[in-house]
Amino acid sequence: MIVDFIRAHAERREPGSGLRWGVEPICAVLTQHGIKVAPSTYYELVNRPVTAAEWREALLIHKIREVYEDNYRVYGARKVWLQLNREGWRVARCTVERLMSGEGLKGAVRGKVKRTTIADPADQRPNDLVQRQFAPCAPDKLWVADI
Repeated sequence: MIVDFIRAHAERREPGSGLRWGVEPICAVLTQHGIKVAPSTYYELVNRPVTAAEWREALLIHKIREVYEDNYRVYGARKVWLQLNREGWRVARCTVERLMSGEGLKGAVRGKVKRTTIADPADQRPNDLVQRQFAPCAPDKLWVADI
């Protein structure tokens, strides 16, 4: 994330002044603000080759999105995981959950919310004995109960 920020701002020119920011000054400013990053760390991360795990994760994200879209954005992590296993992708369900969460993909929630209490509009309500004044003048002067 920091690498992306530095990459987006490095070598960018300020309009009107011609001032150009390099990697080292950006790292110095970030360090002053509590985000400790050395220029060597930035260059190491930028020049690092993509690992096999990162490559597989990128392929999985693409495949998860494909299954999700093919099923009208209804499938959640469990059904996407089952479909991937049917198609020969051996992956753990927790991995599918993590990747879907990271991509913002959520399954449809079906069902109706069960309403347990339906108040009768014609029924008489209890009297408001304290007239909505819930600050008692002394201890043991105002008690509340919920039945």
